[in-house]
Amino acid sequence: MSFSLFMFSASADVIAPAAAGGAAGFVVDWENKGKTARQTGFDTQINYDTEDDLRRVVSQTNLPVLCRVNHTGDVEQTLREVDAAIELGASEVFLPLVRNAAEVERVLAHVNGRVPLGILIETVEAVRHARDLGQLPLSRVYVGLNDLAISRGTPNIFEAVADGTLDRVREHIRVPFGFAGATLPERGFPIPARLLLNEFARLECSYTFLRRSFLTDSAEMGIPEALRRIQRAIADAYATPRAYRERLRQELVQTIEAESGVRP
Repeated sequence: MSFSLFMFSASADVIAPAAAGGAAGFVVDWENKGKTARQTGFDTQINYDTEDDLRRVVSQTNLPVLCRVNHTGDVEQTLREVDAAIELGASEVFLPLVRNAAEVERVLAHVNGRVPLGILIETVEAVRHARDLGQLPLSRVYVGLNDLAISRGTPNIFEAVADGTLDRVREHIRVPFGFAGATLPERGFPIPARLLLNEFARLECSYTFLRRSFLTDSAEMGIPEALRRIQRAIADAYATPRAYRERLRQELVQTIEAESGVRP
């Protein structure tokens, strides 16, 4: 089992220790246009990374550096950002808020093999077109629970995990797949991280991103040791019998249902 932990960060103070602890790579996040209005009322994080941030991160690590671009309906703007990310050395481009295969195919054609392209499934339309999206030559697929909850009109971001939506998407994806985010197994609110780590194993995920709470959660022990602990916990989850994973799945569903209506 090989499981990758990626980190949203453009900070030199984070990149070096994360690399030492076994992080698989970093994400420089340009996606912010229209995000404040879209996520009003939800406890989310909006990043404002720049071209200079991408250039600097690429120069500071030999690990993969993904760049998440804006995708708000202005196709030309998206393609310009794709070109800029490639020119500045991004290892991979990450396209958010996709809705159907046709719009992704247009970006794939524009990229033309220069770098891999990954997507985020985080709209009701993308869930509906998961079969078509799963047939595209993508580098990875990630289900973004925050924006998916907004698109679905559900107050708890984890409801898509509990009601089987995630399972239905997963069955169509043949490339590296991830969702949610990771932190220390004993932490996490309102859903304990240990239950999400088990769900990574149950759904045969191959990567995820570190949660924004990770830096706070790891402050005492330090980033390298925290990353190693998460990796050990994920390895343990993959090693458990399937029946035990299913029991933890039921605990996860019950926890999500109990928290329904609470905004994480």
